[in-house]
Amino acid sequence: MSLFNTILSAIDNPNQTASPGQLVGIINTVQQLGSTYQSNPEAVQTATAIVGKHVRSALQHKRDTEGEQQAQNLVHQYSGINPSNQAVQMLFNSPQIQQIVQEIASRTPIPGGAIQAMLPALVPLVLNLLETGTDPQNPQNSNSVLSSFLDADGDGDVDISDAMKLAGRYMS
Repeated sequence: MSLFNTILSAIDNPNQTASPGQLVGIINTVQQLGSTYQSNPEAVQTATAIVGKHVRSALQHKRDTEGEQQAQNLVHQYSGINPSNQAVQMLFNSPQIQQIVQEIASRTPIPGGAIQAMLPALVPLVLNLLETGTDPQNPQNSNSVLSSFLDADGDGDVDISDAMKLAGRYMS
């Protein structure tokens, strides 16, 4: 099942936090970032996809070294639509942040300074998308969206950018 289908299933499941409003908030925030940093929406979506790839690696490492519950706790604690430097620092060290900035700069027209300023907004947005699979009554239960995201085999089936585009069409 694709990440988008897993998110749709979470929206339909009353035992998970996903809601149409949550998806709209994520999509609107990405669009706002484009306006704030004078970047086109496609560039911001590309930046979000790159951040998503790095978030996946960081959360996989967290899960592998500290357990699935710790990865879920991190997603729960730092997800949202408000910028959080702490979310960035919890997932990435300085060299990793520079690598992310360089990768985004090489694949988009967004300047490095703007990318650096966007990261505290993009990381919580990606985590917010992953938070949609949480059971609000029993947050320690397995998060289907996070599991789908982390268990991707790297073939491109699970892509934050594609999931956000599909969510945007679905919400229209």
